[in-house]
Amino acid sequence: MNLPRTRPIWTLALVSLALFMGTLDNLVVTMALPSIRVDLHAGIDALEWTVNAYTLSFAVLLLTGAALGDHFGRRRMFIAGLSVFTLGSAAAAVAPNAVLLIAARAFQGAGSAVVLPLTLTLLSEAFPKGRRGVALGIWSAISGLGVALGPVIGGAVVSGISWHWIFWINVPVGLIVLPLAAVRLTESFGASRHFDVPGVALATGGLFGIVFGLVKANALGWDSGPVLGSMLGGAALVVAFVIWEVRSAEPMLPMRFFRSRAFSATNAVSFTMCFGMFGSIFLLAQFFQTVQHYSALQAGIRPSHGPGCPCWSHRWRGSSPTELGVGR
Repeated sequence: MNLPRTRPIWTLALVSLALFMGTLDNLVVTMALPSIRVDLHAGIDALEWTVNAYTLSFAVLLLTGAALGDHFGRRRMFIAGLSVFTLGSAAAAVAPNAVLLIAARAFQGAGSAVVLPLTLTLLSEAFPKGRRGVALGIWSAISGLGVALGPVIGGAVVSGISWHWIFWINVPVGLIVLPLAAVRLTESFGASRHFDVPGVALATGGLFGIVFGLVKANALGWDSGPVLGSMLGGAALVVAFVIWEVRSAEPMLPMRFFRSRAFSATNAVSFTMCFGMFGSIFLLAQFFQTVQHYSALQAGIRPSHGPGCPCWSHRWRGSSPTELGVGR
């Protein structure tokens, strides 16, 4: 790539908008779940899948999205992924029932899985090494801001307008970013144009098996055949993926990265944080609005007052599944 032709400021602005939308949608919907339950007459299973459909497709396709960008062009796949995300947002906003909402959320997650890793690679390519650290610091801050503001923005939109607008707000942003990305971003490719088809297939299948098993474990039981089969099968495919990547001449995910303590520690900390955060926010949104009768905005401001809050254990112990809306 001809580095002088890049437009670093435009790249930073465009990928930041896309990154903020993608990270925001991880949690913004949680504050709308009680409203969605009433409006669409959805049960707790449907509410869980409204969140899980996005998470499942996002987690499963994340590695694939990065690989597609390296092979077919990062700008091209960034635009394609953002188009999918924008269409999924519009479909979620007009969904007349829970089934179509869940399908739209899965579509959103697939688009976000392509966009988010490419925001990082596009940014890295646009900035020279001397300025890259600052750009990546801004990228990290925006990513964290999207996650932190998700419940607050979701609560404000639901309280001020309706739950449909937590999805509608993505559409004008996407329609603005898409043509600008086509004009202002510079195309780039990975160091190797080889597309690791076996690696993509093994990673996708393995992650799907594990995540799907985790999602269904509560409903079917951790010792049920489908859950155990899904998780064990997924784990086997992940092991096969690692073996394949170690032996591959051009791996999709070089295993040598994990020799770095900083790399391994960062991933472990991120995994632990997300594991606790995404599970707890789902329950907190239900608890604050259904049991404590807070508005969506009030509930969105209070997630930090969770299990550590002195009043939490007292109020939670007296709450039955029906009071939480779980049995409805």
